[in-house]
Amino acid sequence: MGAGHAHRLYRHGHSPVHGLPPHTKLAATFLFVVVVVSTPREAMWAFGVYAVLLAVVAYHARVPAGFLLRRLLIEVPFVAFAVLMPFVAEGERVHVLGLSLSESGLWGAWNVLAKGTLGVAASVLLAATTELRELLLGLQRLKLPPLLVQIASFMIRYGDVITDEMRRMRIARESRGFEARGVRHWGVLAKSAGALFIRSYERGERVHLAMISRGYAGSMPVIDEVTASRAQWSHALALPVAALAVCLLGWAL
Repeated sequence: MGAGHAHRLYRHGHSPVHGLPPHTKLAATFLFVVVVVSTPREAMWAFGVYAVLLAVVAYHARVPAGFLLRRLLIEVPFVAFAVLMPFVAEGERVHVLGLSLSESGLWGAWNVLAKGTLGVAASVLLAATTELRELLLGLQRLKLPPLLVQIASFMIRYGDVITDEMRRMRIARESRGFEARGVRHWGVLAKSAGALFIRSYERGERVHLAMISRGYAGSMPVIDEVTASRAQWSHALALPVAALAVCLLGWAL
């Protein structure tokens, strides 16, 4: 985790949100999502307030609305599932624009869309203001099992290596006139996948032996000790605390 690793979701900046320690942002995002999920679906106004809270965070993080909306496209499969719910769910039927829809399905669709969109938006804001390396340091600071942190670290570090290996293999096939046009070419693609697996496995063995030769004994050394002041924790937790107040009002009203 000593080297930086940029990713497409990250947006370089020097905003107050960028400057918060990663473990405070991780904790705040997790608590915010828990509060959103705990909110009754009937309190529709509460989800609007949550959206405003996220908009305020995006404003302070200097994340443009277009950047956020483009990244929200990742939830399109869930949107498609939610759209189908009123048609396939059982229960009392209501008529909307000449269509017979399930009332429970409509509520379920709204529940999935509202909570899913807010959760994805919060995650996008977290990724846009925190580098992958910092996220790993934050997870380490939050006492996530060290083995899981190491696995995530190696996935990030060597994901691009494997992807580049796939690109070189594709270029090698195309330079020899190969084009996958049908089922009869699946055999070549399967052999390529097998070769990629063997190369990745051998690379992993070499990396493991190199780590052992350098004194690896099951844990990675902590290079950067990430700490947070009380003020930084207060700024980070302002979002979930405000959301919690909205959630409690949603249950009370």
